[in-house]
Amino acid sequence: MREKLLKILLQHKDGFVSGEKISLELGCSRTAVWKHIEELRKDGYEVDSAPRKGYRIIKKANGIQSHEVNIHLETERIGRSISYYDAIDSTQIIAHKLAQEGMEEGHIVIANEQTSGRGRLGRSWYSKGGTSISMSLILRPKLSPQQTPQLTLLSAVAVIRGVKKITGIDCEIKWPNDVLINGKKIVGILTEMQSDPDYVHSVIIGIGLNVNQQTTDFEPDIQRLATSLSIETGQQIERSRLIAAILGEFEWLYDEYLENGFSMIRGLWEAHAVSVGTYIYARTPKQVIYGYAQGITDEGVLLVQDEQGTIHHIYSADIEIAKQT
Repeated sequence: MREKLLKILLQHKDGFVSGEKISLELGCSRTAVWKHIEELRKDGYEVDSAPRKGYRIIKKANGIQSHEVNIHLETERIGRSISYYDAIDSTQIIAHKLAQEGMEEGHIVIANEQTSGRGRLGRSWYSKGGTSISMSLILRPKLSPQQTPQLTLLSAVAVIRGVKKITGIDCEIKWPNDVLINGKKIVGILTEMQSDPDYVHSVIIGIGLNVNQQTTDFEPDIQRLATSLSIETGQQIERSRLIAAILGEFEWLYDEYLENGFSMIRGLWEAHAVSVGTYIYARTPKQVIYGYAQGITDEGVLLVQDEQGTIHHIYSADIEIAKQT
């Protein structure tokens, strides 16, 4: 109901819309309309009302509840089912639980604040309430477990395309899943799966995106490493529109991938990859490899040629781009 009410108010954002018109379109009483308006105000929307004129929306909230995302969503199935939490420990944990219980593909778990989020290699990812996007997407692709790393790369492409669509900013990708602006991180992506040795039951893709944080919102030790879309643009970004844009990009890329394979996704990924076509340090749990990053395989494995000409297949590592002298 609130989604329909929001759509009506936004369609008439330049003027008032009468309570009678709203009640007819919603199929409810004028009293019910007033109650729904009050609920929107509690969510942070500024709604003006005037006798014999009706209601008009003055200011939108920057929320990410299901009705706020759905008014912008243009997908057929990705994101059409949403679990929203104002504060939660980890969207990944909830998404895993829902997947085990049989939740359909395309369902997303969204949190306004995430207190115990997880990144790659067991690192933490804290998401301050009201400033960021924390979401986990449930997929059920018919893939082998060896192919699932490709979905991490696909997700990175979807994120940078969604960010470009909403903000105009061109982002870069550092293998395998960090999205950067001017060398500073704004996005982390974590892909996990539930599988048997030869069969994938589900894939959970977690996306954490710094949207409206200011510099002081970051701990001093990461201020030089992280940034947000608001810092880079000088504007507040509407998170619900950004979520919808990312999900829209993800759906068509995912459909293309399932139908035609990884080649197009690979090309789009490499076009934005700062860690390809340059010299890097790849820090694995066992060693540090210095060499030239040639590109990625169809499995998403990074190929690095060292100074002796040996080509290393990098499956998991921290990547540092070598400074040019």
